[in-house]
Amino acid sequence: MFSKFTSILQHAVEALAPSLPLQEDFVYHWKAITHYYIETSDDKAPVTDTNIPSHLDQMLDILVQEENERESGETGPCMEYLLHHKILETLYTLGKADCPPGMKQQVLVFYTKLLGRIRQPLLPHINVHRPVQKLIRLCGEVLATPTENEEIQFLCIVCAKLKQDPYLVNFFLENKLKSLASKGARNVISADTLKGQDSLSTDTGQSCRPEELSGATGMEQRELEDEPPHQIDDLSASLDNLTVTSLPEAAVVRPNQDYNLVNSLLNLTRSPDGRIAVKACEGLMLLVSLPEPAAAKCLTQSTCLCELLTDRLASLYKALPQSVDPLDIETVEAVNWGLDSYSHKEDASAFPGKRALISFLSWFDYCDQLIKEAQKTAAVALAKAVHERFFIGVMEPQLMQTSEMGILTSTALLHRIVRQVTSDVLLQEMVFFILGEQREPETPAEISKHPLRHRLIEHCDHISDEISIMTLRMFEHLLQKPNEHILYNLVLRNLEERNYTEYKPVCPEDKDVVENGLIAGAVDLEEDPLFTDLSPDNTLSNQEWLSSSPPATPDHPKNDGKTEVHKIVNSFLCLVPDEAKSSYHVEGTGYDTYLRDAHRQPYDVNLQVTSVLSRLSLFPHPHVHEYLLDPYVNLASGCRSLFSVIVRVVGDLMVRIQRIQDFTPKLLLVRKRLLGLEPEGPIIDHITLLEGVIVLEEFCKELAAIAFVKYHASSTP
Repeated sequence: MFSKFTSILQHAVEALAPSLPLQEDFVYHWKAITHYYIETSDDKAPVTDTNIPSHLDQMLDILVQEENERESGETGPCMEYLLHHKILETLYTLGKADCPPGMKQQVLVFYTKLLGRIRQPLLPHINVHRPVQKLIRLCGEVLATPTENEEIQFLCIVCAKLKQDPYLVNFFLENKLKSLASKGARNVISADTLKGQDSLSTDTGQSCRPEELSGATGMEQRELEDEPPHQIDDLSASLDNLTVTSLPEAAVVRPNQDYNLVNSLLNLTRSPDGRIAVKACEGLMLLVSLPEPAAAKCLTQSTCLCELLTDRLASLYKALPQSVDPLDIETVEAVNWGLDSYSHKEDASAFPGKRALISFLSWFDYCDQLIKEAQKTAAVALAKAVHERFFIGVMEPQLMQTSEMGILTSTALLHRIVRQVTSDVLLQEMVFFILGEQREPETPAEISKHPLRHRLIEHCDHISDEISIMTLRMFEHLLQKPNEHILYNLVLRNLEERNYTEYKPVCPEDKDVVENGLIAGAVDLEEDPLFTDLSPDNTLSNQEWLSSSPPATPDHPKNDGKTEVHKIVNSFLCLVPDEAKSSYHVEGTGYDTYLRDAHRQPYDVNLQVTSVLSRLSLFPHPHVHEYLLDPYVNLASGCRSLFSVIVRVVGDLMVRIQRIQDFTPKLLLVRKRLLGLEPEGPIIDHITLLEGVIVLEEFCKELAAIAFVKYHASSTP
């Protein structure tokens, strides 16, 4: 009560006193603070019961006023006094001692406001960046401390200053020997400290002369030359009696303590207060983006950043339920790492494991964005750590397991993060994880080099339809990613030599001639290994259904691109015979619909399509186009192309549909139901086959549209 009265009285005196020149006023407030430690006998009273916060605020206001009154960049006498007398060093010492209680909070606020409100560059001064570095070490040491909010605000303003002037980060890459200064269970603020017996090197790694390090607390003889000798002794004795008991540190290993700004932020990412954790993540995002190579190397080699990112990914992944509905994984709302504030009670569409799923996807999003923003060498190191410690260490065993439920869940999660990743560097590592780095043509021996790739491809034809569909969707989304290695590893490595073609001179009499219902050069049905199991009953004796194929032409010059694309389009459109078609009975389902859809895509990023084959067909590589979209390619013996396979599927289909009574009206009814034009009714016989006929017809129209659009896209300048 008495202290509060004293404070009120002092404010009244200050208000009535004549205004002093800024420097005198500044020195007055600073000496008022130092006098407290000489005169006080109760060091347990909280700092808020003293005048210290008011004096610090006044000092800050004076510094801001002084800067506003001077030319830009000019240092005034008050700032000179603060730098010359090492006031920040003294405040750091008092904050570390937290005497009086709450002083650490006041010091953090003062540092934060000083760096934030003063426009001139302060960090290059050794008497600024050195105490700032020391104060950084105090941040994040204890989780859930009352000063966490002030700590994160201080760290973030330092990060912001480094973002403005990245070269300043070199002041914050500490010499390894500096870590010795923070060791020991009990640190004493002694008279030696006041006299400047500080053996530390500068933050740039250069040793300082003793006179440069003198007066670590700013209480030098020059500063106190007008103080009575007994007051100097009293102040030294008062500070001598202040002790700092080290609090238990957060359970994070600091390998070399080379980059304490990163280490302190890493500790605060584990804060139980979500706002503090997000702020710490934002600070790390700023630091990893700094272009300084030395900082990037220190960040990835001498801090726990890689370990923290990957270990948290692993723990969040392992916290997911063993079986999560794949549909839930796929449809859960888009996540953003900074907005992970999910409330299970408020969510009407909650499902078991949703909280855990959102937490995992949010942290993966943070890793992805961090790597995306990071300096190049740091990004590579971070992505490789995710590859080795999370993809291989945690995800691969789940994808390689034999449990169908486990395979389905892990594949759905892989599919989700494939869709979610945006960083090119992390995508590259993910692609190497899924597909391997091999680029030579595939052989049976290749399987052992990267078994995961082979297993995933096998899962496309799994006994479980759910696993097959999920794996195919994963590959489809993978093919949409802007990474050349994906298409090359999956397809082009096997088409490079064009071994699917038969190299033989083309005779005039058989050029582009359709003989016996088959295109010249096509493999006979019995030679196709895909159809060796077909019974003789399933083969067609009369293939009149191919009579609507494009007419034979004596000349088929390659330079006539319009003729070529016209023939290709017609070849696909005519694959399904009229009696098996149903789209012309329903408005808006013809070839022109697909053509409009195909034209709507920005062609370069590839349109969403309904299958992996149509996705592959969109790629503009000439070998892919030839193999998948050219019905006239001369196939080598035993080889199949997309067109030749569809020809045989249609042939088998025509045998089957002849056995279905009222085939055409049933087919039309199924199409209308699929389009929602007819309500669901009684189950129709052969529904699976009828739906297959519709899918095949639509697929052929889609391939025709793709071929047409690819031709015009390639011919447009």
